[in-house]
Amino acid sequence: MIRALALFLCLWALPVAAQDTSQPQGTITVQDSADQDAAIAVRIRGILGELEGFDGVTVSVSSGIVTLRGTTVDTATADRLNELVGRVEGVVAIENEVSETTDVVARLNPAVERFQDRLSQGVALLPLLAVALLVFVLVLSLGLLLARARYPWDRIAPNAFIANIYRQVVRILFFVAGVVIALDILGATALLGTILGAAGIVGLAIGFAVRDTVENFIASIMLSIRQPFRPNDVVEIEGDIGKVIRLTSRATILLSFDGNHIRIPNATVFKSRIVNYSTNTERRFDFEIGVASDADLADVRQMTEDTVAGLPFVLSEPAPMSWIERIGDGAIFLSVTGWIDQEATSLVRAKGEALRLVKARIESAGIEVPDTTYRVQLLGGAQAGAEAARLAPAPMAPVPHTVTNVDAADVTDASEAGLDKLVDAERNDPDAPDLLTEAAPKE
Repeated sequence: MIRALALFLCLWALPVAAQDTSQPQGTITVQDSADQDAAIAVRIRGILGELEGFDGVTVSVSSGIVTLRGTTVDTATADRLNELVGRVEGVVAIENEVSETTDVVARLNPAVERFQDRLSQGVALLPLLAVALLVFVLVLSLGLLLARARYPWDRIAPNAFIANIYRQVVRILFFVAGVVIALDILGATALLGTILGAAGIVGLAIGFAVRDTVENFIASIMLSIRQPFRPNDVVEIEGDIGKVIRLTSRATILLSFDGNHIRIPNATVFKSRIVNYSTNTERRFDFEIGVASDADLADVRQMTEDTVAGLPFVLSEPAPMSWIERIGDGAIFLSVTGWIDQEATSLVRAKGEALRLVKARIESAGIEVPDTTYRVQLLGGAQAGAEAARLAPAPMAPVPHTVTNVDAADVTDASEAGLDKLVDAERNDPDAPDLLTEAAPKE
């Protein structure tokens, strides 16, 4: 049983001889006839005479075996002979000795003939081609006219940038429609798939090559639809602080408080953390002040809150606050905060004025605001001792424990008005496009 199975596997694994399909596969007759050979040769010559490319082929038949000699234009034409001759009745075998010609004129004649045929076909298709071209121009012109119209694109688009995108999409759609209709008139719609496939591959390659540009373009669309800021807003983006001048299709332009232009790519703006200081009218300032360690901290804290609350530019709601922040070298530091209306008050001037008045109030109450700066002097000998005595500060006179009233200075922000004029001048430039509009929704 095992031997039989092994023999079967060996026989099954043996390679099967490939069948030559180029030779006739019919049954071979026993009788041989010269008349039949002549008839086969005549029939083959007649077939080859009706076909192009077989003028240089000779045919001879003996005992049903067909021998083909001569030359053809190319190898593919020579290989066709086996298929043609094999279909003739009575053919036993085929000896194909036909080779490819090396004659330059014979090789070029078919190409010239094909060119002439195609030229003739092109001339015959000229009227149909003119109709297809006319239809394409009409469809494309209709798309261009529709894209140039202000209505409805300016009405449905939140800004000019989005309206231009709508117009560009309309142009592309009408262009593609014109191409499809023209190819349908010419009966060459199959060519459209090839064109679209090639365009897809090229578009994919270009997309990878200009990935950053495409990302920036998409970010510009998103920022123009949902605007996170308005002109003149004070914002912080990636550590850069300034007033917003404009939003373009590529970047966001800021004007720093130093008067410098800051250009930030929209892709960076869209992905970054944006702090808009102008969204709320109320804004808090804060500062730190140190007092002597022997001071009554509760009284000092109350004193600072009362002083800040009494300033004319500080809002009552939210109320000012102060707390003990830390114990430092030579002083105990308190944090003090207050709220202002930033549309009427300068943040930095309000902070500085509040610090000045709080310091004056604390000192007028007899509480020391120590200087935590250390000075080190290296001196030696008697001369050094005399010099040290000379340089030693005079003893401080006792500070009277009386509270003095100090008036607050004007904290109107004149610099903001100057910056606003610069921003307005930049925005009034007609050659500088801007995507920021009051009608767009704001995040």
